[in-house]
Amino acid sequence: MSVVKGCDIPDDLFYDIENNVWARREADGTLTVGMTAYGCALAGQLVSVAPRKAGRSVRKAKSCATVESGKWVGPVKAPVSGEVVAVNEALLENPGLVNEDPYGAGWIVRLRPDDWDAESGDLLTGEAALAAFAAKMDADGFTGC
Repeated sequence: MSVVKGCDIPDDLFYDIENNVWARREADGTLTVGMTAYGCALAGQLVSVAPRKAGRSVRKAKSCATVESGKWVGPVKAPVSGEVVAVNEALLENPGLVNEDPYGAGWIVRLRPDDWDAESGDLLTGEAALAAFAAKMDADGFTGC
């Protein structure tokens, strides 16, 4: 796990830097998707998470969930196109899990990607993701998690 300006950034995930979304490839070919710690810090404490229902198709960069905090309502954008195959039901009762454990218990949806190889090329991982997050945080004037 790496840290950029106090925000945890796991080295083994794929990131859509612009949309503050992460994806983890699972052994069965699905993707677990959630908000980054940086995205959580920007949004503030979440009070509601409304994921798309299982069986729904989502397009890359379109909403796979809507989240709401005391200061913001917005989409969690899908890192690739695919079908929602599972939602984190625990978030319906406790949306704050996203803030508390964004890369673990706070995951939001699982997707079955339509074409991972074609659509994942702009997702960053490892050192490239860390550098991109550092640059984005600096450009945004972000002081830290």
